[in-house]
Formats: sequence, C-alpha cells, structure tokens
Amino acid sequence: MSYPIQDIRAQFPVLAQGDKQEKPLAFLDSTATTQKPLKVIDVMEDFYRNHYSSVKRGVYKMSERTTQAFEKTREDIAKFLNAKTKDEIIFTRGTTESINLVAWTYGRKFLKPGDEILISALEHHANIVSWQLIAEERGAKIKVIPTDDDANLVLSELDNLVIPGKTKIAAFTHISNSTGTVNPIAEMIKKIKGISPDTKVLVDAAQSSSHLKIDVQALDVDFVAFSGHKMYGPTGIGVLYGKYENLLAMPPLYGGGEMIDKVTFEKTTFALPPERFEAGTPAIAEVIGLGAAVNWINEVGIENIRKHEAEIVKYAVQEFSKVPGLHILGNPHERGALLSITLDGIHPHDAAMILDEENIAARSGHHCAQPVMDRFGVVATLRFSFGAYTTTAEIDRAVRALNRVVKLFS
Repeated sequence: MSYPIQDIRAQFPVLAQGDKQEKPLAFLDSTATTQKPLKVIDVMEDFYRNHYSSVKRGVYKMSERTTQAFEKTREDIAKFLNAKTKDEIIFTRGTTESINLVAWTYGRKFLKPGDEILISALEHHANIVSWQLIAEERGAKIKVIPTDDDANLVLSELDNLVIPGKTKIAAFTHISNSTGTVNPIAEMIKKIKGISPDTKVLVDAAQSSSHLKIDVQALDVDFVAFSGHKMYGPTGIGVLYGKYENLLAMPPLYGGGEMIDKVTFEKTTFALPPERFEAGTPAIAEVIGLGAAVNWINEVGIENIRKHEAEIVKYAVQEFSKVPGLHILGNPHERGALLSITLDGIHPHDAAMILDEENIAARSGHHCAQPVMDRFGVVATLRFSFGAYTTTAEIDRAVRALNRVVKLFS
C-alpha cells in the first residue's frame, strides 16, 4: 500500500488551505516545530469547550473526566516508549526542562568534584549548557565525543572517554538538529554501560520521537527527553522518561501542590514519582493534545512515516546537489529528516528571505548548535526539515527557489 500523502495533508488545516493558493505553503521547518493535525486541534478545543477543569483535585464529573484524559496520555506514552510502567513518565514543559530536571536533581545529588559528564559534539545547546551549569556547581568535568568530517561521532573514542566510577552521566542526542546525523544510540549505550555499568545515560529524543521507534527497555536507557510540539502535538509540553529506580532516587526540582506526601511547618515529605516532579497545576490541555498526537502517529505508523521521510531526504539530496554552489553539511551514515546547506557567497538569512517570498518556510541560523557550526567552519546554515506531510513537489519548489537565490546574488 502506497503512503497516503494527500489524505495525511488533508488532516492539517494550514496545509489543506494552502494547497488552494497560487503559492501554497511549503512548510520545510518541521525540525523546529511540526504542524498540527485536526485530531490534536479538535481534542484540545473539546477540552476547553466541554470539560475544562483541573485534574486530580475534584470529585465532580468534569474533573474526573479531565483526570482520566490526562492520565490516559501518560499510559499512551508509556506504551509508545515501551516503558515498564506509566509511573516512569513525567510531564515537563519540553525537552529542555526534561534535561534540566535530570541535571538539577540526579546530577546535583550524585555528582561529586572530579566526576565527569560525557556529551557529544553534535548537541543542541539544551544538552550542553544544562550540564555545564551543574558541572560548574558540583566541580565536575565535561567531556565530548568528537565527530569526523562527515558528521559521524567517532565512537572508538568511547574507550578513552568513559571511565568506570568517574563517568557518572552520558547525555547525547538521537538525531542531530543541525546535521541530521542519526546516532547509533543502541550501540553507544551498550558500549558505555559495558565499560561503566553505573553510568546513567540520557538520550535527547527531541528530533527522533516522531521519526524513529524508541524502545526504552530494549535500549536499557536511563532517561529519554522529548517535546510535544516536534511530534505533531502542542507547545509547552514535554516528556521525561526515567527508569523508576532512578526517579525514586531523585529529589524534586520544584515545590508546590500535588508533589507532596505530608507538609508541616517543620518538614515536608514527598510523593512518589511521577507526582514528585509535577508540582502545581499542569498544562492539562497540552497533555491531552500530546496524547492525541501520539495516537495520530500510531495510526499512521511511525515506520511508515520514517520510510516516507527517507524517500523525501533521498530525493532532496539528489535535487539540492544540482544547485550551483550548494553544499550539504555532513554526510552521515544515516540521516534524519533534514538537510542543512550553505550557498557559496550567500548568507543563509538572505536565502531564507527569498524563499519566504515563494511561501517556503525554511530555517536559517546556527540552530542552537554553535559548537557544530564551529566544527564545520560555518557561521550558520539554511536548514530544510521534513515531516509526515512533506511532498517531493515541495522539494522541487525549494530547488527552484534556491536557483533563484543563486541567480539573484550572482
């Protein structure tokens, strides 16, 4: 059965409306954020229209209905990741907060002066700065897995970088948001834990949660962080998966309602995970919307999405390579659903503005990955990123626009 691209596009209002325009929107910035299908929009509207209420705090029917929908999302995400239990799923505001939660709870409790944190040369700033801050406070040291000229991590260096008893945390991205490199996380986790079984591994899955199947038990990963808005869900909501024994050992990050066991003026004891890490009134509509997004991905099939995107990427590499003076950043063994490019003598911002005139949305800048830009000797790139709804016709339009850019600046 062929991939039902037109049926899928019809589920995204902004794309369905644009297809009727002279210059329809070609949304090629899905790495930054994805468009939302009607299923997500409708379920959030239904919540606000028909059963808006808080969760866990009311015995009246509306509150019970809302609580059931809220906790159903937790169950659905646990199944999505193959977690052992829904109690291993914590709701956060996004990938950045999820990483910070681990850094400032697990890291603050267990890091000692002289300990080491291992990250990679392909990280988003969220998975660099968070660890730098806690390392500075605790007297720990950051080490970096280098990358080769094709943007593949040099995994042979793990033998030198991972030290038993000293490497307390390893945190790395699944898919680079700047080069598109798909890191072999199963191999990396196995090797790191083979050298140092006590090292805790965190995977930044912001760029992979809607593209690749993640089985946390098969990976034997300690933590996984991702964001709802990058997987067809709403903004302001994210997930931290953590092995329950790890979560149980972590102190809370925030204090407030719902995360307590007993409060007195002398002392407070805390609830078990996940409530321990979810102080205050949560982003209820966003959690319900995220649940709808996960169900939408399941209906389309994440393997089907990945196959479609792989075909789009292959076609894009082929066609972009025909543009004079165009260079694709990196040539990784496996590439995610994005391409970062440079054009000889043309700043990415200027190129992005010309593309916008053609109603083509692409991202220019350093993509919160300045060390990657430094590694490859560029100030910024023009990034094209794809989703379940991307078509080859949109790639053709982007190529024509890029040729126009080259002609204008020549």
